[in-house]
Amino acid sequence: MRPKKLKKRIQQLEKRLQAGSEKLARLRRRLQQAETAKALKAARKSAARTTASAEQKSTGSTTGAKKPSSVKKAKRKLNLSPERRAQLAAAMKARWAAKRAADGSSTTPTDQNSPMPPIQPPENRADGA
Repeated sequence: MRPKKLKKRIQQLEKRLQAGSEKLARLRRRLQQAETAKALKAARKSAARTTASAEQKSTGSTTGAKKPSSVKKAKRKLNLSPERRAQLAAAMKARWAAKRAADGSSTTPTDQNSPMPPIQPPENRADGA
């Protein structure tokens, strides 16, 4: 290759590398600005929360009356198949039975000789179903 051609190629490559470094610096600045904005927003939100909770405490203690409770949002109905619904019901019943057994065993140790064996909670499946 001729020296003139090589010089031209080197210049083009240097120009491209310079533009790349400028772009990288610009992107880094933008990322830094985004992070600082996010931190400021979080700090503002936290400060607003603390002032709101302080106001609620001060107004609640001076008036003595509670605010009327807000209207509860309606629960969303899950689209479950009957098999899955039965499976979840069985799992919840088992969990409640285990909880009752744990509460009962901590107060009265005589339940250990009960005819029902201890119920183990069902294992979670990987697919979340």
